Amino acid sequence: MFDSIISALTATDDSTDFTVGKLLMSLAVALALGLLISLVYMKTHKTKTPTQSFSLTLVLLPAIITIIIMLVGNSVARAFSLAGAFQIVRFRSAPGDPKDIAYVLFTMAVGLCCGMGFILYGVIAAVILCGVMALLEAAKFGKGKGERKLLKITIPENLDYSGTFDDILNKYTSSCIRKKVRTADLGSLFELQYVITAKPNMDEKAFIDELRCRNGNLNITLVLDAQDGDF
Repeated sequence: MFDSIISALTATDDSTDFTVGKLLMSLAVALALGLLISLVYMKTHKTKTPTQSFSLTLVLLPAIITIIIMLVGNSVARAFSLAGAFQIVRFRSAPGDPKDIAYVLFTMAVGLCCGMGFILYGVIAAVILCGVMALLEAAKFGKGKGERKLLKITIPENLDYSGTFDDILNKYTSSCIRKKVRTADLGSLFELQYVITAKPNMDEKAFIDELRCRNGNLNITLVLDAQDGDF
């Protein structure tokens, strides 16, 4: 199997203009565009603290796609050989934020442009889309009027939680959805989880103090920088 893959990858193909100069130029442009995309991603990331691994991936992915496309060229045999080789490697990762997935597809598209020789098109597309993303982030496009937060309230088992906190939640939030109820400490306690949208200039301390008076001063957690996967 490996012999056939290697022979197919190293076989010459007169229809493919694959030279060292073209490879170096395409890789340089792909890395530069990947760096540009990664910088825009870090600036527009909602938590302002993106993971280093994902930022590095955005830099390298266009260059990787460029190499793959240039190796395949117009050869069907190379395409099938590379597909067989990639079956050996499995990528396992948790589903990401939709915005992160869009950036991954963006870098792949840039890599395809560079690998196929459409370098100018790749540069134009990268500059335009990066500009659009930066403008949308600056305009806070699609962002709600309030900030979504995750609220966890611990209550004793003898407290009927239906409607107990409604007046406090209506006072301090513009929307509130109870997402989960679970038991704790062998059933002696309940934990309620809410997704809330805070009203502008909400006094967090006053909000928590009123909740503490209602739940018997048990634990209350307000996650200020909750990710989409936490809701």
